[in-house]
Amino acid sequence: MKRGRLYVISAPSGAGKTSLVKALLAAEPSLRLSISHTTRKIRPTELEGREYYFVTKQEFDELAKRDEFLEHARVFDNHYGTSRAFVESQLSQGHDVLLEIDWQGAQQVRRAMPDCVSIFVLPPARATLAERLTRRATDTDEVIRRRLKDAVGDMSHYREFDYVVVNDDFAEAVADLKRIIAGEGGDLRSDRAQLKPLLAELLAGA
Repeated sequence: MKRGRLYVISAPSGAGKTSLVKALLAAEPSLRLSISHTTRKIRPTELEGREYYFVTKQEFDELAKRDEFLEHARVFDNHYGTSRAFVESQLSQGHDVLLEIDWQGAQQVRRAMPDCVSIFVLPPARATLAERLTRRATDTDEVIRRRLKDAVGDMSHYREFDYVVVNDDFAEAVADLKRIIAGEGGDLRSDRAQLKPLLAELLAGA
């Protein structure tokens, strides 16, 4: 049986990654989404085992000690980790697997599985990022300011990824992701010259 392929999608907070992933999964039902473990508090719109497996810090530490995470990282005072067993079992069964993780986790996954395909999602402008974070209405003003500052640091890692998708027009961004999954995203490589003006604006003052 042909082994599945691992796809890693990362983005700064507010870039719209979660919505894009949901749309991609709906369009590509053969993809398997890896559900991460997190110590973050569950939000009103979330369900255990759908968005995340919500665990205590002690439970998380015990899983990490047993080397049960393919990757794990601390983000905004919370911890996130990907189940090694789940990913490996799905790939060995021939299923393509999608990981929705931050750039720190993506670095760990690339080291562990260098043949994975990595994608970074960017907003079309810094102002758009700020607007999306504010509109979310689940965070305090202080948290939003911190997320905006950290987002600039996150975006500076875009060149570590194979591909970059700009989430300006949502339908276009989903189509770009589908092309990458289909192996037809050569024009979306992270080193393409067209990204330079956007990155100059996004990373100004970094």
